[in-house]
Order: sequence, then C-alpha cells, then structure tokens
Amino acid sequence: MSVVYGSCNLCEAICGLEFTVENDAVVSIRGDEKDPLSRGHICPKALSLIDLHADTDRLTTPVKRVGEKWEKIGWDEAYDLVIDGLVSTREKYGRNAVGIYQGNPNVHSMGAMTHGIPFTSLLRTRNRYSATSLDQLPHQLVDHLLYGHQLLLPIPDIDRTDFFLVLGGNPMASNGSMMTVPDFAKRARALRKRGGRLVVVDPRKTETADIADTHFFVRPGSDALLLLAMIHTIVADGTVTVADYVDGADRLADLVAEFAPESVAPVVGIAAEEISALARDFASARSAVAYGRMGVSTQQFGTVCQWAIQVLNIITGNLDRPGGAMVTDPAIDLIKQGIVGRGHFDKWRSRVRDLPEFAGEYPCSTLVDEITTEGKDQIRAMAVLSGNPVLSMPGGTTLNDAFAGLDFMVSFDFYINETSRHAHVILPPTMSLERDHYDLIFNSFAVHNTAKYMPAVLPKQADAKHDWEIFRDLSLRYKSRMAGSTVGRLKSRVTPKNVIGEARLRLSPARTLDILLRSQRKGLSLKKLRANPHGVDLGPLRPGFPLKLKTRDKRVQLIQDIVVAELPALVDLMHSSAVPSGDELLMIGRRHLRSNNSWMHNTARLTKGKARHQLLAHPEDLANRGIEDGSMVSVTSAAGTVDIEVAASEKMMPGVVSMPHGFGHQRPGVQLSVATTVQGPSVNDITDPNRVDAVSANAILNGVPVQVRAK
Repeated sequence: MSVVYGSCNLCEAICGLEFTVENDAVVSIRGDEKDPLSRGHICPKALSLIDLHADTDRLTTPVKRVGEKWEKIGWDEAYDLVIDGLVSTREKYGRNAVGIYQGNPNVHSMGAMTHGIPFTSLLRTRNRYSATSLDQLPHQLVDHLLYGHQLLLPIPDIDRTDFFLVLGGNPMASNGSMMTVPDFAKRARALRKRGGRLVVVDPRKTETADIADTHFFVRPGSDALLLLAMIHTIVADGTVTVADYVDGADRLADLVAEFAPESVAPVVGIAAEEISALARDFASARSAVAYGRMGVSTQQFGTVCQWAIQVLNIITGNLDRPGGAMVTDPAIDLIKQGIVGRGHFDKWRSRVRDLPEFAGEYPCSTLVDEITTEGKDQIRAMAVLSGNPVLSMPGGTTLNDAFAGLDFMVSFDFYINETSRHAHVILPPTMSLERDHYDLIFNSFAVHNTAKYMPAVLPKQADAKHDWEIFRDLSLRYKSRMAGSTVGRLKSRVTPKNVIGEARLRLSPARTLDILLRSQRKGLSLKKLRANPHGVDLGPLRPGFPLKLKTRDKRVQLIQDIVVAELPALVDLMHSSAVPSGDELLMIGRRHLRSNNSWMHNTARLTKGKARHQLLAHPEDLANRGIEDGSMVSVTSAAGTVDIEVAASEKMMPGVVSMPHGFGHQRPGVQLSVATTVQGPSVNDITDPNRVDAVSANAILNGVPVQVRAK
C-alpha cells in the first residue's frame, strides 16, 4: 500500500487529491490538505475516478463498426482506417470536407494539448468546431477585443475582494468556471467574515444564491439591460474611475443614456431603486469584482453582457487591483509562450449561414448545416475528439441524423455514447488515473497561482495508448501519406516557441512540460515539481497592466464597434418587453455538482439518490396551466418537443423553467449500462440552432421560449 498525490482533472477546479493505492488499484481518494490551491477540498466527482477506471463499459482497445455491431481491432488497423477515411475524403472533396469537433475533455488533458493541437492542424480544414461556441466564446471574444488576447481574462480575486457580484454563474456547483476556484463555499464564508458581501443575479435561486447575502431574480436574456443600467448609474453619479491606459470612458454617458434603471426595470424584473443601489454599492465598495458565466454568455446578448461586466470592473477602478479582477501568473504562460494565439474574429465566414469564425473555428450551431447542405466544402467526414455533440449542441436530434449520414467518422473516446455510436472507428485513450497530468489551461484561470504535476497513479494496460501517443502516431502516418515519404521526416530542433507543434511530436508530454517550465521560470522544472507532490505555491494574483496587455498600443479601448452596434437591439428589447405572454415560458439550463456535461452519468456513485433530471417550474406557473407537481409534461420550442417530469420549485422566477443538460441517454446503440437507466431527455433536442448571439454567434441555451403542457 502506498499514498500518492495528484489532481482531479474532471472539471476546472483542479482539486488536489490524495490517493491510497494497493495492488495496482486505488482504494481511496481524499482531498490533499497541503495543496496550495484547493486546500483539502474535494467534491463527489473526484471519488468517481475509481469507478471510471473500473468501468466495464470503458473501451481500452480500438473498435470498428461492422453493421450494427462493434469489432475489436488492433491499433495499426485502426490507424490505417482513420488515415484512409480522412485522406480519401480530402482527396475526393477537398480539405474542408473534413470536419473537426473538440469537446471539453481536451483542455483537461496535458497529452491532448501537447499532441492534439498539431494533429488537428495537419488536417488544414476550416470546418473546425469546439465546445467554445457552446459556452465561453463571448468571454474570449471580449478578452481579444479589450485586452488583445483571447485568453487574457481578468480573474476575480475572491480571496481579497469586499464585494463579489455573480451573474449567471453557480460556483457552488461548478467549483468555478473561467475562474478556477476550488472550495468556493469556504472562500465565500471568508468573504463574509471579513465584512464582505456576495450578491447573485440569476433566474433561479441557485446553490450559490442560497449562501449569498442577496439574490435578485432576473428575467432570462435581459442581463445586458441590467448591466447597462448599472453603468448608467455610475456614470450619472460621476464616480467613474479608470486607469490611465483606458480610453473611451468619456463616451459611455452617450452610449448608455437610454438605459436608465427606470427604463429597464420592467423587462429585467428588478426594481429601479434596487438596480441603482446595487450599482452604487458596487462602486463604493473598498474593492469589488463582477463575474458572469454561462447564464450570461449563452443568451441572446452574451457578448454585450461580457463586455459590460468588464466595463463595470474597469470604470469602478477594480481592474488589475487586489480584490478586483487580475490576470494570473501561471508557471507556464500560454500567452507569453505563444502556445495559444491572440485570436482573430470574422476573417472568414461559414458556407451556409454566413456566420463569423473566431480563432479559426466556426460556431457549433451551424455544424449540422455544413453536414447536410450539399455543395463545395460540404462536410463528408468528421473527427470528434472527446466530445458528445449529439447531447451538447442545439438541435441534437437533427445533428444525430446528420452524423448517421457521414461517409466517415472517427471518435476519440472511451465510451460508445450518443455521438460515437455513429463513428466507423473509435480510438480510446487511457483515462485520468493512467496518465501524467499538468493543467496547462486552468492554471491560467486560477484565483491563486500554483503549479502541480501528477505522475500516473496507475499503470495502463499493455495494449492501451495515451491520447498523446494516438495523436503522435496518427500525425506521423498522416504526414507520410500526404507527403508520400517515410514516417519520421520531421524538424529536429525543439525550442520553447515550437514545443507545441510539429518539432516535438516524438517528445512525451512530460518532456515538453519540462522544456516549458525551464524556459519561463528560473528554478522551476519537472524535477522540482516531482519533489513537491502537493504543488508549488506561486503566490496570490498580482497587478500587471498595462505591461501584460497584448493590444498593439498597450491600451484598453472600452468602446468596441461590434458591441455598440447591438445597443439599438437592446433598446428595442426594452421597449417591446421581453416578458413572456400567454402560455410562453423562458427556459434556462442548470448544472449539478454530481454531473459533468454529458459524460458523468455512467457511474452509480454519481447518479444514485434523488433524480435530478426534472423540469423545475414555479408553483404558480404550474397552477395556471393545470399541471400537478411530479406529473409528466411536454415542453415545446421552435426546435421540437420532449416529455419530462416536472417539479414545483419556489426557487424559480415566475415565468421561467429550468432543465439540466447532459441527459438523454436512451438512444439506440448507446453502450452505457448505468447512464441508459438514468431518465430524462436531452435539453438540446429543444434548443434551436438557428438562434445565436448576434455578435459572436455563440449558441443561445438560456432564455429559450417554450410552452409547457400537461400530458
């Protein structure tokens, strides 16, 4: 028996873990109390790592689809089938006939980051999609516009702030998102103990709202009006305070002139005097920070919301100061190292719906159009990397049918799920406990600077492969096939600037990590991280602007034309009223601590107990429709209809219903023995892919108009 230390990489919190290992099996998992970021915190998902490793449904060798059945094959045969499927499609129809979708787990894997990026780059297709445009695209676009880089995101300094405003976020369930904050509950208690205040704005009284000092119901889709009214109040009061590297504050008064609290209150659902008081309390706090997540990103005016949140922090003097919003100093700086580019927007547009790209990716909402619409560059083959878009994208039913009609599809997954069941070949990587891990992404979003390396806790099976090995082998074969050359003709010089690229395909992620660590921080190396298994504390967030700005002139331009262009639409919304009429209700999503998007339902540990799939609705809305609590109802939107059990909840704002995402496992061919017993439909079968944020084209998953009727 031995005790080893590492991290959980299932969500963004990267909590430190203590593993007790006996006879090549993990027999217990506890929180690592010496981890400088998570400080012993653990959530139920971490315990499920034992279940995931032992899951008999998990694939460990490649399989190919033969009719309706799956046949195990060797890696060489699998590679040949994949390369032939991708290359032959490209040769026959052009490079854009190959589509790529990358799911969230890719950014939680060091190997996928170091070796998956060059593999997808080799395919040279413009038909690239990822979970970004189902989630945080407005964040990244606003960061690109204001600060010069898509990942230069100021993080709430929660451990020192005096006023924490949360809009459309639920860190009690998520452990933070675009804000890596393990043990949010303890940090919130510390905030209150030092005399601070937590305020939550959400159409549902969430788990985070339950512990807040104040909660405001807000009508879905109207958050931008609330934020603009807060900016209006602060500007009108004459309390604007901006840094000397910020331009455009003098234009704000004219831009927000029509958005007075009295004008927006009827639509927002918050009294005008409460809006004004919230703005003044925020502006007068010793330190304050506003934070908005999926609830505000995945709505009609998601980009305006994220812009307004940044403006709110900037004009109250809370950008780049302790207790406000600051950028991180990770041990491996993806921006400084040039590993992730600054991003670009609207350099080209999608073929069918003329939607703008961001950072070389099209919005997910148009993927089904690009598969089903005939013509040049129609997608004929797909590579799906650790994702389940049939459950995670709007219009899941139509996308399901589209995948079934592809000429070729490969899934990188260790489950036969709702999406991978359509693949011709599935390539399963090792899972978390079997591979080394260092979090390249979420250290960049953490509320405290740390660095931690986790060697593999358990050995992998002899015939299994890590994701980086799969991407390496495919990359070499693809290059050989395309060049007609022998495998292995690669650049030999490896430098910190090209270490995430072609030159290092033969390097392991651990070797790549060591190069990056040594090149950025004196005295920090893989050897040092190995010698400090609990992690290395690199200190609190520190001010760094304007030096860290990536704008050309090292200045922040508050006024952005593409945001300003949306303000007339918000004026129209304000005057036309977004209040539902007749039978219409507005649907929002929700997240649970024991769930993680669409793939954590195949473990009994996380799915046992009270069902969590129900549609939540206010008792008055049910009574008005003659619907009984606990009965079955039909929920209809412009995209379709699903049947679901309803539960009455006074934690819902009247006129709003909530359905969680990630359910819908009863489709034929799914080989998930536990998940298929978990009831509940897929919310994305009734979210409409034709409705997107007018600026970024991010999916609209919140504020979906629906009708609810008794069955």
